[in-house]
Amino acid sequence: MERSELLKKVRKIEIKAKGLSQNIFAGEYHTAFKGRGVTFSEVREYQYGDDVRDIDWNVTARQNHPYVKVYEEERELTVMLVVDVSGSKNFGAVGDSKQNVMTEIAATLAFSAIENNDKVGVLLFSDKIEKFIPPQKGKKHILLVISELLSFQPENTGTDLNLALEYLTRGIKKRCTAFVISDFLDTRDYYQSLSIANHKHDVIAVQVYDKREASLPNIGLIKIKDSERGAERWIDTSSNRVRQAYSRWWYERQQAMTRTLTKSNVDMTQIATDEDYVKSLLALFKKRG
Repeated sequence: MERSELLKKVRKIEIKAKGLSQNIFAGEYHTAFKGRGVTFSEVREYQYGDDVRDIDWNVTARQNHPYVKVYEEERELTVMLVVDVSGSKNFGAVGDSKQNVMTEIAATLAFSAIENNDKVGVLLFSDKIEKFIPPQKGKKHILLVISELLSFQPENTGTDLNLALEYLTRGIKKRCTAFVISDFLDTRDYYQSLSIANHKHDVIAVQVYDKREASLPNIGLIKIKDSERGAERWIDTSSNRVRQAYSRWWYERQQAMTRTLTKSNVDMTQIATDEDYVKSLLALFKKRG
């Protein structure tokens, strides 16, 4: 991708994502993702209605008048965008490509985070850790993140969620809010690594999928290619048995994913490439709020 084209795409996504974060997601994001707790701010004179448990007895004794401790929310968060850059991200039959939708979602979350003065970091993964961008604040940093999501070319094409989750657990020392943005096309069992990661951090799963992945059209003999493994094969989509078997595979795979996320106490949302991701993200935020 030429630099001029990349800058245009970055600018286009910036305008959309920033508008969404400021006008739609601002309050919902703040409510849905809490800070690390409360921290002491100051003491002031006791007022009628104050909780007596907040009285600072040392200051009260010195001043011979009741004083209470005042606390404020320790708001600042670290947000990690754990983004799947495996070969299947390029698939796009219904609506936009998964890569473009994932990039817009990540950009919207990133701008929502910096509107709340949170740090944002990025972990790009396939079946290896492709790139890690340490958490930082500021618009310049977010534009770098968007640019990387649009132009990054991974070395590998497979998917290994275990590897990404283990890196998140070991590599990010302080508790963070981590959005795992992926199509979750990984046949490995990642329950243990997901549970451990969610115990240390607050993990949220965002599945981006194409509806053509869920069912086959009746269009006769077609050649399909596994974009992650490179394998090709011919299948007859005019066969009811073939279409039903494929739909059953997709349903069972989705059920297994949902069970794993539920068992790990991980919140999730599923977003099709031809749907409005704004509604799905708002529903997720309101559920957590």
